[in-house]
Amino acid sequence: MTEPASEREMRREVRASFVQQLPLLFVLVVLWMLLWGAVSWLNLVTGIILAVVVTRVFYLPPVELSGRFNPFWMAVFIGQFLAELVVASFQVAFLALRPRRISKNSIVEVQLRTRSDLIMTVTAITMSLMPGSYVIESDRMRSRIYLHALDTEHLEGVEDVRKKALQLERLLVRSFGSLDDIERTRG
Repeated sequence: MTEPASEREMRREVRASFVQQLPLLFVLVVLWMLLWGAVSWLNLVTGIILAVVVTRVFYLPPVELSGRFNPFWMAVFIGQFLAELVVASFQVAFLALRPRRISKNSIVEVQLRTRSDLIMTVTAITMSLMPGSYVIESDRMRSRIYLHALDTEHLEGVEDVRKKALQLERLLVRSFGSLDDIERTRG
Protein backbone atom coordinates (compact mmCIF):
# COMPACT_ATOMS: atom_id res chain seq x y z
CA MET A 1 0.00 0.00 0.00
CA THR A 2 1.58 3.26 -1.07
CA GLU A 3 0.76 6.61 0.43
CA PRO A 4 -0.69 9.40 -1.73
CA ALA A 5 1.70 11.92 -3.26
CA SER A 6 0.16 14.78 -1.24
CA GLU A 7 1.03 13.05 2.05
CA ARG A 8 4.62 12.47 0.88
CA GLU A 9 4.87 16.15 -0.09
CA MET A 10 3.53 17.22 3.30
CA ARG A 11 6.05 15.03 5.15
CA ARG A 12 8.86 16.38 2.98
CA GLU A 13 7.79 19.97 3.79
CA VAL A 14 7.64 19.20 7.53
CA ARG A 15 11.15 17.70 7.37
CA ALA A 16 12.45 20.72 5.43
CA SER A 17 10.80 23.10 7.91
CA PHE A 18 12.41 21.24 10.82
CA VAL A 19 15.84 21.38 9.15
CA GLN A 20 15.41 25.12 8.59
CA GLN A 21 14.49 25.54 12.27
CA LEU A 22 17.58 23.65 13.54
CA PRO A 23 19.83 26.74 13.76
CA LEU A 24 17.14 28.56 15.75
CA LEU A 25 16.67 25.58 18.06
CA PHE A 26 20.43 25.35 18.59
CA VAL A 27 20.71 29.07 19.42
CA LEU A 28 17.78 28.86 21.85
CA VAL A 29 19.35 25.88 23.66
CA VAL A 30 22.73 27.66 23.90
CA LEU A 31 20.99 30.80 25.15
CA TRP A 32 19.13 28.74 27.77
CA MET A 33 22.38 27.23 29.04
CA LEU A 34 24.06 30.63 29.11
CA LEU A 35 21.18 32.04 31.15
CA TRP A 36 21.60 29.26 33.69
CA GLY A 37 25.37 29.72 33.66
CA ALA A 38 26.11 26.00 33.58
CA VAL A 39 26.40 23.22 31.03
CA SER A 40 24.61 20.16 32.36
CA TRP A 41 22.43 17.37 31.04
CA LEU A 42 19.42 18.83 32.82
CA ASN A 43 19.97 22.25 31.23
CA LEU A 44 20.48 20.63 27.82
CA VAL A 45 17.29 18.55 28.01
CA THR A 46 15.15 21.37 29.42
CA GLY A 47 16.64 23.75 26.84
CA ILE A 48 15.69 21.40 23.99
CA ILE A 49 12.17 20.96 25.34
CA LEU A 50 11.75 24.70 25.86
CA ALA A 51 13.16 25.50 22.40
CA VAL A 52 10.74 23.10 20.71
CA VAL A 53 7.78 24.46 22.70
CA VAL A 54 8.75 28.08 22.00
CA THR A 55 9.16 27.48 18.26
CA ARG A 56 5.80 25.70 18.09
CA VAL A 57 3.77 28.10 20.28
CA PHE A 58 5.35 31.35 19.03
CA TYR A 59 5.60 30.47 15.35
CA LEU A 60 7.95 32.57 13.29
CA PRO A 61 8.46 32.12 9.59
CA PRO A 62 11.60 30.06 9.04
CA VAL A 63 14.75 32.06 8.37
CA GLU A 64 15.99 31.05 4.97
CA LEU A 65 19.72 30.52 5.04
CA SER A 66 21.67 30.59 1.81
CA GLY A 67 23.87 27.68 2.83
CA ARG A 68 27.05 29.59 2.05
CA PHE A 69 29.52 31.39 4.28
CA ASN A 70 32.63 33.30 3.22
CA PRO A 71 35.04 33.85 6.13
CA PHE A 72 37.11 36.40 4.20
CA TRP A 73 34.14 38.73 3.60
CA MET A 74 32.95 38.21 7.18
CA ALA A 75 36.39 39.35 8.40
CA VAL A 76 36.15 42.38 6.08
CA PHE A 77 32.66 43.13 7.46
CA ILE A 78 33.87 42.90 11.07
CA GLY A 79 36.87 45.11 10.29
CA GLN A 80 34.68 47.69 8.54
CA PHE A 81 32.18 47.64 11.39
CA LEU A 82 34.87 48.13 14.03
CA ALA A 83 36.47 50.98 12.05
CA GLU A 84 33.10 52.69 11.58
CA LEU A 85 32.34 52.14 15.27
CA VAL A 86 35.55 53.89 16.38
CA VAL A 87 35.06 56.81 13.98
CA ALA A 88 31.40 57.23 14.93
CA SER A 89 32.26 57.13 18.65
CA PHE A 90 34.73 60.00 18.27
CA GLN A 91 32.27 61.97 16.12
CA VAL A 92 29.50 61.65 18.72
CA ALA A 93 31.94 62.51 21.54
CA PHE A 94 32.98 65.62 19.62
CA LEU A 95 29.32 66.58 19.10
CA ALA A 96 28.63 66.15 22.80
CA LEU A 97 31.59 68.26 23.87
CA ARG A 98 31.48 71.10 21.34
CA PRO A 99 30.00 74.35 22.59
CA ARG A 100 27.30 74.87 19.95
CA ARG A 101 24.18 72.77 19.59
CA ILE A 102 23.63 70.13 16.97
CA SER A 103 21.91 72.00 14.21
CA LYS A 104 20.17 69.23 12.28
CA ASN A 105 19.32 65.59 12.59
CA SER A 106 17.64 63.53 9.90
CA ILE A 107 15.45 60.54 9.30
CA VAL A 108 17.13 58.65 6.48
CA GLU A 109 15.31 56.08 4.37
CA VAL A 110 17.59 53.32 3.12
CA GLN A 111 16.27 51.09 0.34
CA LEU A 112 18.10 47.81 0.84
CA ARG A 113 18.76 45.70 -2.23
CA THR A 114 18.39 42.29 -0.63
CA ARG A 115 15.09 40.57 0.15
CA SER A 116 16.61 38.44 2.92
CA ASP A 117 15.06 38.98 6.35
CA LEU A 118 18.28 37.85 8.02
CA ILE A 119 20.52 40.30 6.16
CA MET A 120 18.02 43.12 6.66
CA THR A 121 17.92 42.40 10.39
CA VAL A 122 21.71 42.20 10.78
CA THR A 123 22.13 45.41 8.76
CA ALA A 124 19.60 47.19 11.00
CA ILE A 125 21.25 45.89 14.18
CA THR A 126 24.69 46.90 12.92
CA MET A 127 23.53 50.43 12.11
CA SER A 128 21.83 50.71 15.52
CA LEU A 129 25.04 49.70 17.29
CA MET A 130 26.90 52.61 15.72
CA PRO A 131 26.83 55.81 17.76
CA GLY A 132 24.96 58.57 15.96
CA SER A 133 22.44 56.39 14.14
CA TYR A 134 19.47 54.39 15.27
CA VAL A 135 16.91 52.35 13.35
CA ILE A 136 13.47 53.76 14.11
CA GLU A 137 11.49 51.61 11.70
CA SER A 138 11.92 48.79 9.25
CA ASP A 139 9.64 47.90 6.38
CA ARG A 140 10.10 44.20 5.73
CA MET A 141 7.78 44.05 2.71
CA ARG A 142 9.66 46.78 0.82
CA SER A 143 13.13 46.04 2.29
CA ARG A 144 13.59 49.50 3.78
CA ILE A 145 15.02 50.72 7.04
CA TYR A 146 14.59 54.19 8.46
CA LEU A 147 17.50 55.60 10.45
CA HIS A 148 17.69 58.57 12.79
CA ALA A 149 21.08 60.15 12.11
CA LEU A 150 22.83 62.86 14.12
CA ASP A 151 24.42 66.00 12.69
CA THR A 152 23.30 65.84 9.08
CA GLU A 153 23.26 69.53 8.24
CA HIS A 154 23.78 68.97 4.53
CA LEU A 155 22.51 66.48 2.00
CA GLU A 156 26.01 64.94 1.88
CA GLY A 157 25.62 63.83 5.50
CA VAL A 158 22.37 62.08 4.69
CA GLU A 159 23.95 60.38 1.68
CA ASP A 160 26.93 59.29 3.81
CA VAL A 161 24.59 57.52 6.24
CA ARG A 162 22.78 55.82 3.35
CA LYS A 163 26.07 54.75 1.71
CA LYS A 164 27.36 53.37 5.02
CA ALA A 165 24.24 51.22 5.47
CA LEU A 166 24.39 49.95 1.87
CA GLN A 167 28.12 49.17 2.20
CA LEU A 168 27.50 47.12 5.34
CA GLU A 169 24.62 45.33 3.60
CA ARG A 170 26.89 44.52 0.65
CA LEU A 171 29.56 43.07 2.96
CA LEU A 172 26.96 40.97 4.78
CA VAL A 173 25.61 39.65 1.49
CA ARG A 174 29.11 38.69 0.40
CA SER A 175 29.63 37.00 3.77
CA PHE A 176 26.55 34.79 3.87
CA GLY A 177 23.98 35.98 1.34
CA SER A 178 22.51 34.00 -1.51
CA LEU A 179 23.91 34.17 -5.02
CA ASP A 180 20.76 36.07 -6.04
CA ASP A 181 21.46 38.68 -3.34
CA ILE A 182 25.06 39.00 -4.50
CA GLU A 183 23.83 39.83 -8.01
CA ARG A 184 21.39 42.44 -6.60
CA THR A 185 24.10 44.22 -4.58
CA ARG A 186 26.75 44.42 -7.29
CA GLY A 187 27.74 47.88 -8.33
